[in-house]
Amino acid sequence: MFKFLKDVSREMKKVSWPKGKELTNYTIIVVTTVVLMSIFFMIIDQLITLGLNLL
Repeated sequence: MFKFLKDVSREMKKVSWPKGKELTNYTIIVVTTVVLMSIFFMIIDQLITLGLNLL
């Protein structure tokens, strides 16, 4: 188990972590995507509800 944790620690040092500006851009992209997908599914849900109520 200690060898595993040592290997994990060694590999984590090799990781290229994003800089502040990159992280901000990625965060904005993720939040925007989540908001747009939420709006899309809300509209689809409303259309399905309307269609079922008309039956």
